Parts: sequence; C-alpha cells; structure tokens
Amino acid sequence: MGNLVAVEFMSLDGVMQSVLSADEDREGGFDQGGWVLPYVDEVVETFMSSATAGASAMLVGRKTYEIFAATWPHADPADPAVAAMNAMPKYVVSRTLGDDLGWANSLRLGPDLSAEVARIKSATEGDIVVLGSGELLRALVALDAVDEYRLLVFPLVLGRGKRLFDEETVPSRLSLVDTKTSTSGVLIATYRPVPPQ
Repeated sequence: MGNLVAVEFMSLDGVMQSVLSADEDREGGFDQGGWVLPYVDEVVETFMSSATAGASAMLVGRKTYEIFAATWPHADPADPAVAAMNAMPKYVVSRTLGDDLGWANSLRLGPDLSAEVARIKSATEGDIVVLGSGELLRALVALDAVDEYRLLVFPLVLGRGKRLFDEETVPSRLSLVDTKTSTSGVLIATYRPVPPQ
C-alpha cells in the first residue's frame, strides 16, 4: 500500500506560491517568487534529493507538471534524484491536459480524485510524493488522503500568496514525528495525521 506524502516548501506564514522562480506563478499579482533559493544549503538539498530519489511515484497538478516536464527530462541523468524523477510513474490531475503527456511514464488521471488516489495507493509500494501542486494538495487534504507531511518551513514572512492550508481547510490534528534544522534556518518537520477519536 502506497504512502501519500506531501513534500512542500512554505514560508513561516504558510505561503507556498512561486518558490523557485519569480515567474513560476504570478497569479493574483504575486511578485515575490524565488524566495526559496537564498536558503538552499546542503541539508535542504540532501533532504529534497532523498525525498525525490526515494519515492516510488509522483502525484502532481497541471501547473507543477508543466514546470517539471519542461525541466527534469533535460537535467543530468547521473543525478539520482533526476534519474528517479524521470523513471517513476507520474500521475497528473488536470481538466485541460490531454492523455498524450510528453514526459515519460506520465498518466493523466480521471475526474474522480478519491477513487484514483485509492487505486494508486493500492497499486504502489512506497511513497507517492506530492510536490508543489497547491490546489491539488488542498483537495487531497479535504479527502483526508495525505498520510504524511514533510514541510520545509523557511525563515521568512511573505504576507500574501497561496497557502498550503487556507480558510476552507477542515481542522485536524497532526503528530510531529521528525525534525531537522538546516544551517540557513530552514525547519524540516515531518507530521502524520492523528486519527479522529
């Protein structure tokens, strides 16, 4: 049975928008993109490489898929994370993309997200990683489908932008199972949902 793992960069105030590039996602007039890069150090790089290379599959939304598909197939295949990303099954949630996705081992899912996630979990051994994909991730949270959160919390406040947990999120409890701190001040916290009592 697969383990659905959300691996997310977020600011101290929960913003997860446009992490790597100024032009990644300017929706809503967001003009503070690229905020992760000044804090990337060896601890962050090692953690992300391990999370990626150690995954059995990836589940992403359309925007994240298009960003990744434009980059990862052309990256250095000698890098274990690159090789893993290109080889693993990639499940894409989109209402606009067709079935013929250009990146190897990519499959567009059907419209019933709950059923598709249950199918993927039952067919996968190991981690099914969700990277970025804010809209999809909020839908997965609403379905109570996330088994683990690996959150990289960066020491800055952005004040506005798309948040991982928005005002529509149903209250829930999480259990902290691991923490690491990078030399640049990034807190890497792993949480698992606590079943309701």
